[in-house]
Amino acid sequence: MTFCLGLTGSIGMGKSTTAAMFADLGCAVWDADAAVRGLYAPGGAAVDAIGAVFPDAIRAGGVSREVLRAIIQKDTTALHRLETITHPLVRADRARFARSCDAPVAVFDIPLLFETGSDAEMDATACVTVSRETQRARVLARGTMTEADLDHILARQMPNAEKCARATYVIETDTLEHARAQVQTVYDQIIAGLPHA
Repeated sequence: MTFCLGLTGSIGMGKSTTAAMFADLGCAVWDADAAVRGLYAPGGAAVDAIGAVFPDAIRAGGVSREVLRAIIQKDTTALHRLETITHPLVRADRARFARSCDAPVAVFDIPLLFETGSDAEMDATACVTVSRETQRARVLARGTMTEADLDHILARQMPNAEKCARATYVIETDTLEHARAQVQTVYDQIIAGLPHA
C-alpha cells in the first residue's frame, strides 16, 4: 500500500524543488502543473472543452495559458468556469497515477491542495514555506510576471499561514540544505510508520 503525501505551498515557496528532493529519496511524484500542461497540449483532454467556452484561448491546437490568464484577469467568472472543466480531468489523472504507483511513498505536488479539498485524499500533507520577502524576490527574479500579477495570484490562494497550520508537516525552504534535511526527516517518519517497516 502506497503512502500518499500531499505537497503544497504558494508560488515561489520552493515546492517543485522540494518535490524533486522527495524523488531523490525514491518517492513517486505526481505534479499537478505537469498534468495541466498535458491536458492543455495539442490533443490534450481539456482542449476541446476549454475551446468551447474560451475559443480565443486555443492556439496551434492547444490551450494558451497566457491567453487564459488574460481572460481570467478581465472576467471574474472565468476562473470558476475553467476549474469546472480542468479539476475533474486533473483528479482523474491523479487517480490513474495513484492506482499504478508501486513506490512506498507517493508525493502529490498540488498547489491548490487545501483549496480544492484534495487533502482529504491524502494520508498526510506537507506545506513548503519561506518568508514573504524571499517569496516575492524569487518570483519576481524569474522575470515572468509583475508584482501586480503576483498579487493577483496570491489573492486567489489560501494564506500561507493557514496552509502551514493545516499541514501535517511544514518544510522551510530558506536554504537547499535546510530543506533537504527536513525532507529526509519527513520521509524517515513516514517510512517508520508504514506497516511493513
